[in-house]
Amino acid sequence: MPTTRRGLLIGTLGAAFLAGCGDSASSTGASSGEPGKLRIGYQRFGGLSLSKVRGDAPDAEWSLFESGPALTEALKAGAIDIGQTGEAPPIFAAAGKINFKIIGTSEPVPQGEAVLVKAAKGFTSFADLKGKTVALNKGSNVNWLLVKLLEQSGLAITDINVKYLKPAEGRPAFDSDQVDAWIIWDPYFALAEQPGVQVLADATGLANNREYILATPEAVTGKAELIRDFLGKYRTTTDWGIANPAERATILAPELKIDEPTTTRALARSAKPLAAITPEIGDELQVIADGFTKLSLIPGAVNIKERVDGQFNEAYL
Repeated sequence: MPTTRRGLLIGTLGAAFLAGCGDSASSTGASSGEPGKLRIGYQRFGGLSLSKVRGDAPDAEWSLFESGPALTEALKAGAIDIGQTGEAPPIFAAAGKINFKIIGTSEPVPQGEAVLVKAAKGFTSFADLKGKTVALNKGSNVNWLLVKLLEQSGLAITDINVKYLKPAEGRPAFDSDQVDAWIIWDPYFALAEQPGVQVLADATGLANNREYILATPEAVTGKAELIRDFLGKYRTTTDWGIANPAERATILAPELKIDEPTTTRALARSAKPLAAITPEIGDELQVIADGFTKLSLIPGAVNIKERVDGQFNEAYL
């Protein structure tokens, strides 16, 4: 397979997918690409979107992904050097023997993911969903939110009917009442906030929902200066966006293919400063990994703490 991967947007935002990213490459990465070019994987709403549209890495090759699990598959295939996901995809990727380093994170974003229900159904708490059908994207950040919601409500995962749907599948299933609840993140969350839709719960007090920056070991070794330079620009752009929310929304709305008011609302709760990767962050991820192991959501124990690599921390300071 070629190492170049281009994200294709089909129809609406929810139909974004990576074309041709298969499983045949080695788990250590097929190649590191051109020595002088950084290959960046991004999700359309992740913090990297602003960095892309602001031109922080004009010589880089950018590839678009619908979700974190798809992005980690590209790391596995050697199709990208660096990318950004939520907190659960790195754990599922590690369980799948994908080789990568965790080189950065963000401040917590708990308001950026939520359980959506139809107000007409009368649900007032997550416990009301016992026996009901709940949709979410398997292996994404909302997978950990589900675990914490079950724990808080005194429910077992067998007490609900879990339906694993990608965002492009989840929205129509939710709109047509094929599922009773949808656990989703921004901007899909913001796009679904229509009349009659209720936020049953978000991740506040349950999950930090940080973003994580992942890189292949080959890139960490062979493209360290490129990565360091890019991360510095990425931090500066992120800080600029937080300080200038109106301009940020104006710039990003066309890139996201979302109207400006929806973009503004989603960014107000989901855009957070970058943060250095620390042993404490490794401990936080390990708790999540151990929780997934306990529920048999991943095949066996994972030492996610060993993936933490703080060599680029100065870029976030």
